[in-house]
Amino acid sequence: MKVDLEEYREELVKAASELEDSLEGLFHEAARLMSPAGLKDYMDGARAMTSLGKGPRLLVSYLDEMPQVAKECGEDVIRDVVGAVLKLASMVSGEVLTLMISTLPGAARRFGDPELLRGYLGLLHRLAAIAPRGLRPMFGVLEELLGKLTLSGLRRWVDFGAEAYRRDLPKQADYFGLVSEDSRAVLKQERRGTLFIDSQRRLNFYLRAFWGRDFFLRPSAADFAGFRPFIEDGALHLPDAVDGIGGRTGLDLYRAMCAHMAAHIVYSDRGLGQQALNPAQIFLIGMIEDARVEYCATQAFPGLKALFASLMPETGPKAYEHETMYLLEKVAKALNVPGLRTGDLEIDNLVETFHSEIAGNERETMFSWSLGVELYNILAQRRAVPSLRILESLNIPYRDDNRFIWALEEYDWDNMSAYQPDQGQVRKHVGLMEFVNEVDVETAGDDAQEVWVLSSELFPYEDEGVSYNEMEGKEPVSDPFHYGEWDYKVQLMRPSWATVYERRAGKGDPKIIDRVLSEHRGIRHRIKQIVDRLRPQGVSRQRRLEDGDELDINAAVDAMVMQRIGMQPDMRITMRNVINRRDLAVVILLDLSESTNETVRGSDKTVLDLTREASALVASAISGIGDPFAIHGFASDGRHDVRYFRFKDFEERLDEEAKSRMAGMKGGLSTRMGAAMRHAAHHLAARPEAHKLLLIVTDGEPADIDERDPQYLRMDAKKAVSELQQMAVNSYCLTLDPEADRYVSRIFGTNNYTIIDQVERLPEKLPTLFAQLTK
Repeated sequence: MKVDLEEYREELVKAASELEDSLEGLFHEAARLMSPAGLKDYMDGARAMTSLGKGPRLLVSYLDEMPQVAKECGEDVIRDVVGAVLKLASMVSGEVLTLMISTLPGAARRFGDPELLRGYLGLLHRLAAIAPRGLRPMFGVLEELLGKLTLSGLRRWVDFGAEAYRRDLPKQADYFGLVSEDSRAVLKQERRGTLFIDSQRRLNFYLRAFWGRDFFLRPSAADFAGFRPFIEDGALHLPDAVDGIGGRTGLDLYRAMCAHMAAHIVYSDRGLGQQALNPAQIFLIGMIEDARVEYCATQAFPGLKALFASLMPETGPKAYEHETMYLLEKVAKALNVPGLRTGDLEIDNLVETFHSEIAGNERETMFSWSLGVELYNILAQRRAVPSLRILESLNIPYRDDNRFIWALEEYDWDNMSAYQPDQGQVRKHVGLMEFVNEVDVETAGDDAQEVWVLSSELFPYEDEGVSYNEMEGKEPVSDPFHYGEWDYKVQLMRPSWATVYERRAGKGDPKIIDRVLSEHRGIRHRIKQIVDRLRPQGVSRQRRLEDGDELDINAAVDAMVMQRIGMQPDMRITMRNVINRRDLAVVILLDLSESTNETVRGSDKTVLDLTREASALVASAISGIGDPFAIHGFASDGRHDVRYFRFKDFEERLDEEAKSRMAGMKGGLSTRMGAAMRHAAHHLAARPEAHKLLLIVTDGEPADIDERDPQYLRMDAKKAVSELQQMAVNSYCLTLDPEADRYVSRIFGTNNYTIIDQVERLPEKLPTLFAQLTK
């Protein structure tokens, strides 16, 4: 087939006059890279561009860029690209189509596979259908997106933006242009550990160093559960991205995948036939065959043995749906490690046969066939053969799906030739002398590249008793904790949307708390009566145990009697004394927003004063019961700065230090309740107790300076309550807002809140409420 340029020249030059001088050069460059059939598709595609009437720039861009696309992914994709442009032409402008074509070579280079490029073209069509205004800004940042995301990750990133900003066009443009915070957050969430495209050259060199030959490496979209690498059409198909496993990096996992599949190719002379075999037999033969080729590879390159062994699964008997699977896991390990036993004599004999005879059958695939069938027969006699679905749950992450060994075609592998991110701010903990001698940057601000932290306090003068940190330094804050936030309008969770910082609680006079406890003697007396009823009573005795601490005389006598009369005795003849404890951990979370500084009507005390008094009394009550509890507080200054204060932690006593922090409570800023609840649950989740309670004390509804919609933060708090329930954390709200009926039940549920109309009664109500909740 011969393609004649003159057949197309007049039509193309008429559509874009600037091609008059450059068309011949473009044609010859394309002819150098393409076959005649591909060149004809290329020129026919150019003719199709002229028929769209979208301007000359689209045609010129097509003629310039398509040869590079064909070079990266093969000339078969030319028709797919032209078809995609024709589909999009009725949905977007010519300028957007031009941007699509101009960015296509970079996309083809990153994907490196025609199927992935076709998936990308399909994604563009879907985005044009649901959020066409997102295409233009996305093409502007496509290089960054494809440098961090796989095709499946890009698809999820696109779907979130299209759904979240379907009707908000300005925010839609910001999202797809990577300008908005949630766009970056979703990008960070979808980013996988190691991308194939960034590792391909190193993997090619890695295999060439082993076997002195080239292998085809191709990426495949691993966007479904259970994806396995595979060998097909002479190429090793690997997932487009992987995450590290255990102590091994993603690159290590890629290396193990490549070495294992290359071993199949190098050490296999012929395939196997599936005739008269059932799926379970095929699976077990494949497992033996995997061990055979790995034996050959590790004999030649002993260092591979440690790599393969480190990626073997480490589970327990209860990790699988079928008990045989744990045995097969041990078989897979024993086949790779001579001398390792499974604990099953019959199976161990089969494994021993493998190790004793493999040296004489290194390249014999029928050796794997016979042992695999024998293993199946052993399990079949026990009626312990799982279904194929369960067998495939044995996930050895670096092994392929073994389709290659069942191919009967003769492969001539010997003739194959090769195809061919912003560092954030660093917090650095330093010693005293380094801090004193090196820190001398008077103009450094919050955006400094390094923040040096001195763990201990530095006191300039002993008689003043005031540290440099208190005199000159800034308030210390923790590393950021990022939490999602629920957007009820689009019914989506915005990932890493709110940022919580733990800040050091200021200190006050601990005598203030002592005065509170002294002034409320009457309330404390009633609390003591409640506490005495809740306090665990003494010790309980557990009898008839097999491994108790001391002999249970009655059970021992019964056992002797049963033995004397010739009956089987009950050997549970020990007992144990157990101290009764309430298996409960509690966090009291105080709203410290600006509204707590308001004076209560008919009183000279503020809401904050009453909150402090109530928390002191409830702390005294819980200390009497013995439950581990913490008193924390929060306030917020927008979603980027949710401030979290820890006045008393679980393991701390209600001593002078804790009292001084409680005395130093201050009110200010706003109430971003959902983020604070999630962070409180983060602390509760670390506790070993079976029952966990989050008791929230607030004087108003959730609100913040950066959110005008009053329903937004209410619905996020409701979502947080649901999330905490899934973590086995119960939430209860004690609100001082007399108008809370209109929103609090929607957030916490009908039975999980109490409204106190008389705020001055808070010190009396809070301890009593706690007692009722924790009976």
